[in-house]
Amino acid sequence: MEYVLKNTISKDAFKYGYLLQKIYPYIKPVLGRALLNVLIAVPLGLLDGVVALSLKPYLDLVVNGNPEQVYMVMGHPIHVQATFAAIIPFGIVGFALFQGVLKYVSNYLTDWTGQKVSNSLKIDLFKKLTYLDPQFYDVNSSGLVLTRFLSDPDAASKSIIESLKSFIATFFGLVGLVGVLLYNSWRLAIIGCTIMAIAITPVIFIRKKIKSVSNASMVVGGNMTTNFNETFAGNKIMAAYNLQEDQNKKFQNQIHQQFDLAMSLTKRVGWMSPIMYFVCSIGIALVMAYGNHLILSGEMTAGSFASFVTSLLLLYKPTKTLGNTLTSLQGTFVAMGRVFELFDLQPHIKSAPDAVQAHGLKESIEFRNVCFEYVKDVPVLKNFNLYVRKNETIALVGNSGGGKSTVVSLIPRFYDVTSGSVNIDGVDIRKFELNSLREQISFVFQDNFLFSGTIRDNIMMGNEHAGEADIDKVVRMSHLDEFIATLDKGLDTYVGERGTTLSGGQRQRVAIARAMLKDAPIVILDEATSALDNKSEAIVQKALDNLMQNKTVFVIAHRLSTIKNADRIAVVNEGELAELGTHEDLMQIENGIYRKLYEMQFKIQEEAQEVG
Repeated sequence: MEYVLKNTISKDAFKYGYLLQKIYPYIKPVLGRALLNVLIAVPLGLLDGVVALSLKPYLDLVVNGNPEQVYMVMGHPIHVQATFAAIIPFGIVGFALFQGVLKYVSNYLTDWTGQKVSNSLKIDLFKKLTYLDPQFYDVNSSGLVLTRFLSDPDAASKSIIESLKSFIATFFGLVGLVGVLLYNSWRLAIIGCTIMAIAITPVIFIRKKIKSVSNASMVVGGNMTTNFNETFAGNKIMAAYNLQEDQNKKFQNQIHQQFDLAMSLTKRVGWMSPIMYFVCSIGIALVMAYGNHLILSGEMTAGSFASFVTSLLLLYKPTKTLGNTLTSLQGTFVAMGRVFELFDLQPHIKSAPDAVQAHGLKESIEFRNVCFEYVKDVPVLKNFNLYVRKNETIALVGNSGGGKSTVVSLIPRFYDVTSGSVNIDGVDIRKFELNSLREQISFVFQDNFLFSGTIRDNIMMGNEHAGEADIDKVVRMSHLDEFIATLDKGLDTYVGERGTTLSGGQRQRVAIARAMLKDAPIVILDEATSALDNKSEAIVQKALDNLMQNKTVFVIAHRLSTIKNADRIAVVNEGELAELGTHEDLMQIENGIYRKLYEMQFKIQEEAQEVG
């Protein structure tokens, strides 16, 4: 399945049975309360007919009743008019209290079950999100991911419980009211129900429009969330380049798109309610005209007619709002369709069924005729070959975009080769169990991400079972000890989101300590010091030297010191291995790529350091 969420258009939005079958496992744990809620909806619906039904005895026996009418009950005379006149006010209060209690219990159960189902969906979707490949994050915006993985589960799960309850209550309300209609006059009931059936037929025309607008609104909503995220994360760039107006215009355009989509739906759905009102008014007019005839001919009492008209009005009310109800319900199924399409996403990179465990590095890592492309037919690496011995440090250099970072991203299988293979000790890494493969590799990136939590939490991500002595050791070896000593809470200091409370050099050293604690045999350093000033770089470089001891190291760097100290230097140019050798070897190549890079960039840096 494609990873691009914008191309996902909820193809299953009209497969109601399929969607209900998919969501049932999430409803099953709360099925008891959900069924209780449904059962409560039955009397709630039927109670709508009680008011209409009570009008008949009230009008016939109280308003138009005979004061002299008496029934003998167990030898005692009961005056019908006076008795009903006394009972009905108390009955109304009792009925209202009973209905209020039922509604409270029903609303509580609706929210409880809806939240439980939504939470279960979110937990499983988040688990799905954490196991997707880096390519998924490359091709989807953060806003769209948030919308699809957080907003849609709420829309799908909470609304389905509410909609189910409302449907049951409405259905039994209709059954009760139709029963009252038939009880009062079967002939008038035929007229009223026929008109109601005619009134609801336009609903069948709105489904596809709801689907298309809902999907389009999802995309716009995701873009808006992305805009918020970018404004937050890139606030300094925005301020430095005076981009406030650009961001504002982008957001205004998104707001206008959202407005246009909402109005588009209103134009196509909004006409149903006026039509339903008009058709229903015709029904009421016909009922009143024929009802007058029945009353005048003595075939129907005034109480029966009043009860019938009240039932009909109550019956037409949900009919007239059915357009909005079904719009909401269809939106729920559209969201549900999008949710379960997310579950269909499968990682492109996963362990083979017969995968074996990776156990360290004994001899070598080899790139054998590796070709790779992020986008089909746009090659990034072309027949790349490289043999790296155990405990060798190899530096990857070359112009930006030449493929250096791609090379090291293939080792942990962030991406898989298009053709060729990457081998560890002669075994294709695709034959290793994925988690065990990544356990053999430590990373230090240019912009190391720190999670919200303490410094200790972030270091222990390298090895959650590490003891205090191990942590103290890596803190010293990563040259964090002096900095930690200045903090009141030491390692238990909270670093904030993305570690923004620490400097670049401090974040790098935390990342190095994390990598040291992992103690993996393979180390990948991707521009680990490029964003640091000279002073910070010197400290971080010492920490890196400790990390690299007795390890097989891949270094992507533009700093002269790191590259000159490498055992060999691989020059990657336009996706190919152009040159390979020691610093001295490569400097001997007349018009060599490395020599030119050195003379243009590294020599300038060396001279600047000497002057400094």
